[in-house]
This record gives sequence, structure tokens and C-alpha cells, in this order.
Amino acid sequence: MAAPDTPDTENVRDTAVGDHSETGGPRSLRRRVTTPLLLFFVLGDVLGAGIYALVGTLEAEVGGAVWLPLVIALLLALLTAGSYAELVTKYPRSGASAVFVQRAFGRPVLSFLVGFAMLGAGLTSAAALATAFAGEYLQELVATPEVPTAIVFLVLVALVNARGISESLRANIVMTLVELTGLVLVVVAAVVLLGSGGGDVSRVTDLSTAGEGTALWSALGGAVVLAFYSYVGFETSANIAEETVDPRRSYPKALLGGVAIAGLAYLVVGLAVSASLPADRAASGDGPFLEIMAVSPLSVPGGLFSVIALVAIANGALLTMIMASRLAYGMATEGLLPSPLAAVLPRRRTPGAAIAETTLVAVVLLLTGGLEALASTTVLLLLVVFFFVNVCVLVLRREGKSPLAAQEEVDDTHDTDTDAGAGRGARDHFRVPTVLPVLGAASCVVLATQQEAESYLRAALVLLVGLALYGVQALTRRRDRTPGAA
Repeated sequence: MAAPDTPDTENVRDTAVGDHSETGGPRSLRRRVTTPLLLFFVLGDVLGAGIYALVGTLEAEVGGAVWLPLVIALLLALLTAGSYAELVTKYPRSGASAVFVQRAFGRPVLSFLVGFAMLGAGLTSAAALATAFAGEYLQELVATPEVPTAIVFLVLVALVNARGISESLRANIVMTLVELTGLVLVVVAAVVLLGSGGGDVSRVTDLSTAGEGTALWSALGGAVVLAFYSYVGFETSANIAEETVDPRRSYPKALLGGVAIAGLAYLVVGLAVSASLPADRAASGDGPFLEIMAVSPLSVPGGLFSVIALVAIANGALLTMIMASRLAYGMATEGLLPSPLAAVLPRRRTPGAAIAETTLVAVVLLLTGGLEALASTTVLLLLVVFFFVNVCVLVLRREGKSPLAAQEEVDDTHDTDTDAGAGRGARDHFRVPTVLPVLGAASCVVLATQQEAESYLRAALVLLVGLALYGVQALTRRRDRTPGAA
């Protein structure tokens, strides 16, 4: 059994990251995230708002066999999650994907574009969630102007984010439990319905809606993309590795465990929806969960699910903005974004400048497009990031340890000051079988082929903005190095 002072039993620690003194440097973040907090972070971000809307759409695509695309998408998500587990335990730094690419290829422009794709995906997702929060679920409870409400929502999320990582993650625990309670209610309502003679269990193997032959595979491919979107969110946890106590031990457990638990929840809920509702009804109306409540003998107020959906959306937005702000902070410390974004609030030790900047950009984004447009751009940008993350695993193994990676190993060993982690270097990191990152990279390519041309155009525009910012940053650095420059 671990001693009382180990990371497994102590909920909050004040170890400064990146500084070996007692007080920490002005730009260091505190290691305050333990394994349970990290698990709830992953679980809360993966569950998010998608499951409350996408199950009905999946049933419309493939009929009653909703579990099939959900299982396939789970396996694909675990491939990339394994690559994240290996790289994060090797390089536990804010910045995640950008840091991995820089270690693997040593090309700042590529590192910047991958990091910017991740940042852009996070901010478009947050803008989409803010739009969803101000939409029909809230309007059923109280009539408010949607755009101002979405802006106020993002500001409130920023305030929670700035207060502290442990405070944010404790709020996430409460909201994740609310989300899980809602899913449990759906399953219980379905069981009660089936027990009373309603529903039809045989629908769970029905693929008739998807058609036959080529049409079947096309429908299944589209459904897998939708289901994969339901698992998106696990990657955000990589950006709080710098605030995690003993990430080499906690991160693989929390990441892979969180994705697996979410997958199990999705599978059970998918079976419940399939058995309770025919495909046409699940895909219409106010949403499959509210439809189940309407046909089940279990008496649950319809307004309760509006509240649960709002909690799910709020939780997803909070965790996404935590990721985005830590990513911007990490890129700034790597010199990929302007250095002022690495500023840390003196008392809270949270990346205040990055929180303010990412919130402002998310506000601008929510004014530029609707929910579907922002969501589709998010998926494609993340597939770009996931492809490079899987490739980085292979490259970093093949090329061995560069001087930069060697210094990272030394720094990480000093940063880990617990008994459980003391003296361990980067060589003691999680490792996946080589075939998994190969399959992970290939899966990203396959899923990208299912995207529409319009999504490619939006993603390309985001990356072009990133290139422009990189050019401005490069010119600024060059001017500052020029003798006699003002």
C-alpha cells in the first residue's frame, strides 16, 4: 500500500513544474492533477455533449445496429490514445502535439502547424459548444438571445479556468457525474420499457436502414466518422501533463481507462436506444433520449434532460478551453507563439494570458459559423493532429534520443519529486506495440476520406491563418536579433 504522501492518495500537491525551488519560477505550473482527477478529465471530455445528439443520427445511418460503429470508433480512438500515452509519458509538457512534432522532426514550422491545428480544433469546438449551449436546450428553459448568451457563457468558462486547474477539475467531476446519471436514466428507462412489453430487442442487429453492398459500407463508414466524433476529447488531457503528479504512472491509466469507460457507456446506451425506438423515431423529434422518456413508463420530467444536456455541453466547453489555454501556453514556452502568452497569474499559477487570448478567439469564431460548420472543421483538424502524433511515435523510436530529447529526459527526472517518481528518466515510459501507431495513422487517413470538400476548405483556411502568424513571429524574431534594431 502506498504511503499517505504518494500521488495515489494525496489529492492536491503544490510541486512547481519547470522549477526546482520551493516557490517555483514565474512561468511554472503546479503539479496538482492526480490520477482520479485526470481520469474524470478524460471521461468528462470524451462523454461531452455528442452522445446526447448523435445516437439518433447513427441509428438513421445504420439502423438498429448502433453498437457497431460505436465499437469500431472505440477501437480506432484507442489506437491514437495509445500513441498519446507513449509520447506524453516520454515528454510530459504543455503543448503536447506541437512538442512531439518538434522532438521528432525538429522543424518549427511543422511543429507550429500541428500545434495550431490542435489549437484551432479546440477553439472551433469550444465555439460550437457555446453555440449549442445557447441553443434549443436552453431556450426550452428560458428565452435568451443566443449570441450574447454564448459569449457570456465563454467568459464564465474562462473565469473558472483561470481560478485554478484543481478547481476546474473538481467542477468537472460534478458535471461528469451528472452526465453519467443522465445516461444511466436512459438505460433504466429503456429497461422499464422493455419489461412492460414495449420496444423490440431484435432491432439491435438490424442494418436494413444502411442498405446493401456498397451502400451498406458507405453508410457504415459515415456512421463510424460520426461515432469517432463522440470519442474526441481524450487528446485534450495531454496538455495538462505538465500539471499532473507523476504523469508516467498516472497518464496511461487515466487516458486508456477513461476512453474505455466512455466506450462501454456508449455501447450500453446505443443498445438501449436501438431496442427502445425505431430508427425513424430515434432520428427525429427533440432527441432520442427525450423520445425514450416519452415512451417509457418510467416517469422522468422532460426538462431534466435539458438541464443534463446543458451540463454536458458546459463540461465539454470547460475542458476544451483548459486544453486550448494550456496548448497556447506550451507553444509560447517553446517559442512557437509570442512569449507574452506564457505569462502565468502570480497567485493562481494558471496561464492567464493564454486563457484570455483563447477565449477572445473562441468568441470571434462563434460569430463566423453555425454548429455543424464548426464541428466538421474540428474533426478534420484533429485527424491531421492524430496522424502526426502516430507518426511521431515511430520517428522518435527510429531516430533514437537527440540532444534535445536527452535534455528533456533530465528535466523531467528533476521535475518528478515524489518517492514514486524520483530517479526515473524518460526511458521508463509507457510503450505501445509498433503496429498500433501504424494502424492509428492509417485510420486517420481513412476517416479523412469520409469528410466533405467544404470541411477541407475551412480547415485549410485555419492552417493558412496559422502560417501567416508563424511568418509574423519569424519576422519579429529576426528583427529583434538584428544589431541596432529598435
